[in-house]
Amino acid sequence: MKPSVYKRPAKPLYMTVTRRRDFEALPKAEPVEIVAVDRATECHVTPPEVAARMVAYLGAPGDKLTLEPSAGTGNLSRALLESGHSRYELVQVERHIKLSGMLHPFGSVINRCFLEYAAEARGKVEFPRVIMNPPFSEVRKHVAAALSLMGRNGHDCAPRLVALVPITFQHPDAEELETLPDDTFATAKVRTKVIRIFR
Repeated sequence: MKPSVYKRPAKPLYMTVTRRRDFEALPKAEPVEIVAVDRATECHVTPPEVAARMVAYLGAPGDKLTLEPSAGTGNLSRALLESGHSRYELVQVERHIKLSGMLHPFGSVINRCFLEYAAEARGKVEFPRVIMNPPFSEVRKHVAAALSLMGRNGHDCAPRLVALVPITFQHPDAEELETLPDDTFATAKVRTKVIRIFR
């Protein structure tokens, strides 16, 4: 090739560029509110695939009033709705104010400590179904409180509770359905399992 090819031209080159102004304005991005869940709440979020299996263990959708104590971020509630359960039959209890505010699309919400709610509701309401992932440090109290609210409520089938609990949890009527992988709740360093209790 000729060496002149590698030389700059004597005059600068210019290109005409037209500017378009007919683009649609982009919508302003709103920041997503981050809900900080402090350590004291013991909100260990149920993985969606585990939540789906727990709902399957609970039974087929129907007109049965269902309780979700300590509803947290709503993964169990979401799994219930995705499997065909009605939001009008779901009662969620969550004491964390911001978390409870996020649960309304799934069903009715009671912003209370579940143990306090259970003490007041006992004898006034019967839940044929309960699905729960209770705080691990008070799992026995929460499961006992949930069992105290269970009843047939006009249905023929036996009431049932499905719960995600520490592997050390024992109950004479509990049927162990599966042991979850060790890293399911890695931050809590607690090995867990899924149980079912019929009343």
